[in-house]
Amino acid sequence: MDDGICHIKPEYIIPRSVEKPVENVDPVPPVEKNSGTAITTDNETNGSNTNDTTGPPEKKGRFEGGEGQEGKKKKNRGQNKSRTVPFKEEDALRLCKSLLDGNMGENATKKCTNANCRFSHDLDKFLQLKPKDIDGTCYIYTTKGYCSFGVTCRFAGAHLDEQSRNIYPDDYKHDNAMLVSTWLNTDLQHTLRKRKYNFSPSNRIVSKFERLQSETKKEKADAANDPSEVSNKPAGSVTDEDMIKLRSAERKRIVFRDKLYLSPLTTVGNLPFRRICKEYGVDITCGEMACAIPIINGATQEWALTKRHSSEDLFGVQLCGHSSKLVTCAAQIIAEKADVDFIDLNTGCPIDLIFNQGGGSALLRRQNVLQVMVQSCARVLADYGKEFTVKTRIGIYNNKLIAHEMVPKFESWGASLITIHGRTKEQRYTKRADWEYLQECASQAQSVPVFGNGDIFCYDDYETIRSKCPSVAGVMVGRGALIKPWVFQEIKERKTLDPSSGERFEMLKRYVNYGLEHWGSDTKGVETTRRFLLEWQSFLYRYVPYGLLERPPQRINERPEAYRGRDDLETLMASGNCNDWVKLSEMLLGPVPEGFNFVPKHKANAY
Repeated sequence: MDDGICHIKPEYIIPRSVEKPVENVDPVPPVEKNSGTAITTDNETNGSNTNDTTGPPEKKGRFEGGEGQEGKKKKNRGQNKSRTVPFKEEDALRLCKSLLDGNMGENATKKCTNANCRFSHDLDKFLQLKPKDIDGTCYIYTTKGYCSFGVTCRFAGAHLDEQSRNIYPDDYKHDNAMLVSTWLNTDLQHTLRKRKYNFSPSNRIVSKFERLQSETKKEKADAANDPSEVSNKPAGSVTDEDMIKLRSAERKRIVFRDKLYLSPLTTVGNLPFRRICKEYGVDITCGEMACAIPIINGATQEWALTKRHSSEDLFGVQLCGHSSKLVTCAAQIIAEKADVDFIDLNTGCPIDLIFNQGGGSALLRRQNVLQVMVQSCARVLADYGKEFTVKTRIGIYNNKLIAHEMVPKFESWGASLITIHGRTKEQRYTKRADWEYLQECASQAQSVPVFGNGDIFCYDDYETIRSKCPSVAGVMVGRGALIKPWVFQEIKERKTLDPSSGERFEMLKRYVNYGLEHWGSDTKGVETTRRFLLEWQSFLYRYVPYGLLERPPQRINERPEAYRGRDDLETLMASGNCNDWVKLSEMLLGPVPEGFNFVPKHKANAY
């Protein structure tokens, strides 16, 4: 029975406690008879008791009411757009990179040459103000043999000598490389910002396809007006051998079929998380959605999304944009400068900011632009031996599903893989994914694999989908991997796993170590790692341990009643309270700094 409830074994359910109303909580002064003064309670005034404390305080903001909406409940959805960064370190309290090795005296190999450097150059003062080191060993030092964050590392005691100097191996060579490198170096960033990068291959190809599209429209219009004027040109997809010689034999072909694909997940689909999923057996990984314009402008934060870990053996970058020329130029520079196997086009993003600009799912109603975009990107990437893929939704509006019409078009335009999320833009995540319709869409493709995406949360879900949807070539997992990243291992081992709280905590430890390696082990890196750990925990807490389920398996949209775990740690991990997530982070990254405040990105992620 699908009642939306995740049923828990009775012995683990926390009984609801209903407090009896207490009379005369606040003493009311006596009123003299015939004084003409009347004292009314809140119940008498508006029919509601504002002092009601029968529910936990953290749940009171889950529904909002407005004027004239008495009795109506407004679900707490969408993003917490007014939230601030949990912690921001002042530049004056951050040490200049030239002093990271400590007080090296005359042996110092680095000198600060920036006269306007905004960071601190007072090593003694920095060491006095530096927060207490976190207990444990430095993951970067134990992995690489040295820590490039030196005295600023929050685990610095593991790699400083008696004079507080950073310890390096004998064969280490000092250089000026970035502490956390990306494909965007200073020279490339300068070239992009000065608008001097050579995008002529992209511009030429986009212009070619725009001209071909215009000629095709003209021919169709002429044929409609005068059928006798129809030319004898061959029908079918338009090729471009006259412009660039096709080199399909040299092109690297990726076998996508029957692979497990981790969805590109904004904010939480970062490199440390993808490393965790690789350890659990995912085959294909894709970076978080990157916007074309910041990529072309050399934005450091956007280029960071293209970074790839060595364990990601089949890796791509997802692009989003509203202009054929801009997206094609972004695809060209990523193919030239970054280490990727494929580039994915986002034509399904439901976020209003992207949609209103004409990108994401809005491209489904701008098919002339979409056609040139797909054709141009596929053509550009073919020259670099890269594949071009498309991710979309089944439609924009609930009453008009169009994905079955788009699949043959994407295929003819040159896409190597089509992934379809089984919901419309309007639905977001409020309805179940329509896998019957995804089967219909996949059957429209001739040779290009079509993947399905939506509601895959366990091995049973995967097996059911693959049996009912034989035309679907593979699956993409999104929220299911955020809540339960070992879902990939379950699918490959064809069984359900029940990791203990200790095993799940070890997973968090690995994530934290990967975060420190990726974002840094100084105070800024530690707090960045903490922030993304908390964002991930806003999904992880939704997992209900298999051993506690009365009717396994758990479905992704089911919610349990309040329950306790098999031990204290499991109970803590099941909490939907942000304060408990912070406690978990403190067990791994030490106490939060003064002024730290975390609010989850999505309102529905916590009570």
